[in-house]
Amino acid sequence: MLKGRVALVTGGGSGIGRGIALGLADQGVRVAVCGRRAEFLEQTVARIHEQGGTAMGVPADVTHRGEVERLVASVVNEWGQIDILINNAGVSGRTPMDDPDDTRWLNILDVNLTGSYLCSKVVLPHMKDPAHGRILNMSSVLGRFGVPGYAAYCTAKHGILGFTKALALEVAERGITVNAICPTWVDTDMARQGIEEIAVVLGMPAEDFRSQAVAAVPIKRMAMVEEVVALAIFLCQADAASITGQVMNVCGGATAGSGS
Repeated sequence: MLKGRVALVTGGGSGIGRGIALGLADQGVRVAVCGRRAEFLEQTVARIHEQGGTAMGVPADVTHRGEVERLVASVVNEWGQIDILINNAGVSGRTPMDDPDDTRWLNILDVNLTGSYLCSKVVLPHMKDPAHGRILNMSSVLGRFGVPGYAAYCTAKHGILGFTKALALEVAERGITVNAICPTWVDTDMARQGIEEIAVVLGMPAEDFRSQAVAAVPIKRMAMVEEVVALAIFLCQADAASITGQVMNVCGGATAGSGS
């Protein structure tokens, strides 16, 4: 049972992050969501309150340690501890090597990789009940293989896997588990933006590229947010206490032939 636990979900204002926040709240978890857009956080918190749960939203940029410290202090001051950390905050985008501007590369690595590191580092001292401590890092199938033009995102998501395995061993004696999930295309706004961006580069309608992307997934459809949420919630349960340092694909078979 997760009732009474405290969770912090980064990037909890939309998409997978919002789905996990709602799913945890439905299990009786007190949920704090953070992100850079307060209005999205307010929507998530309102949804949780509507379903009878307890939640708070704290705007924060996970790439700045000071903001992460303020975020974590807000949660601990309100609820006394943090049992579950979902490192979900992420951004994507093309970073072709012939782009003279490094800004997007640096931002993608900062948000996806450094953000997960900072949040984990600041949260860990507040995991008071180690038998229930859980850290879950959201990676991607692009953490399993490469895609041309997306070197930064692939690098960040591959890095999340190394971070997950190393951190899992570092905190294992405390009874805290650390795992990662690698989703394929998930039907979210972020996926739609990615499809539109790639379609522009290919000079084709977004719907045509979407059809191609879905056709490349062995099960011939995108994953649903609820499918990722179900795995995330299981990994937070007591039944998953011996699962740590693992990377689990929600990929519709996309990684089955890659050796990952």
